[in-house]
Amino acid sequence: MPAIDAIAPRRFVFERDSFAFANELLWAYHTSPDTGKMTFSARVPKPDYAHRCFVLVRAARQFLYHARFDIQAKIADDQTYARLVHKTISRNPRHVAPPHDQLVIPGFADLREFSAARPQLLKEECGGAWRSYFLRSHWRMVFFISREHQQKTAANLANVLRQGFSPIVHLVQFPALTINHGMILFEATGTSGGWDFSAYDPNDPQRPTTISFHKATRQFSLPANAYWPGGTLNIIQIFASWFL
Repeated sequence: MPAIDAIAPRRFVFERDSFAFANELLWAYHTSPDTGKMTFSARVPKPDYAHRCFVLVRAARQFLYHARFDIQAKIADDQTYARLVHKTISRNPRHVAPPHDQLVIPGFADLREFSAARPQLLKEECGGAWRSYFLRSHWRMVFFISREHQQKTAANLANVLRQGFSPIVHLVQFPALTINHGMILFEATGTSGGWDFSAYDPNDPQRPTTISFHKATRQFSLPANAYWPGGTLNIIQIFASWFL
């Protein structure tokens, strides 16, 4: 389903609407070339900015839904930017602000440029790691997720993207805890076997990733990356209703 209101925002563009910095990995992951099994160990030194995947995807969409950038305006001081970021993050993530009600971020072309220039300010104002742990939607992953549910989810995500919205999804394998992660989808491409969804992964600000849905098995999959060995998982759309 789209956001609760019917106003479609501007479309998410990876190079413009994603953060320039990453949600850092707390663990270093290693995949065995023989077995494909992934192991992990603590990173040394410990990263300064971790456990913020849901913080970053929520914040990125808040800027998409509630703010616009004005590169022609004079660059402001940090106090002004902190206030604007706080106001943007504090708005309802399940609604889209009409153009006349959007907050104006002066002096920058987009979020990517703003976050490259003021990374520490944004890290401080977007919220702490607790926002990734205390989400209204976390209750859903503990209940059974059927193949029918995933088929309906894939169709709904493709429909929402066609309408111009950019859904946030929760990637899970519960009760296994091998992945518990958030991404923003911004494009759906039909394939002979289902859909390919282009996604912003806050763990990798350099390039988009692809989440695929396979109609034959009614399952989503994510390719191998720095923290995931690749394979099937479940998807839940979040920040989409009063209950999620």
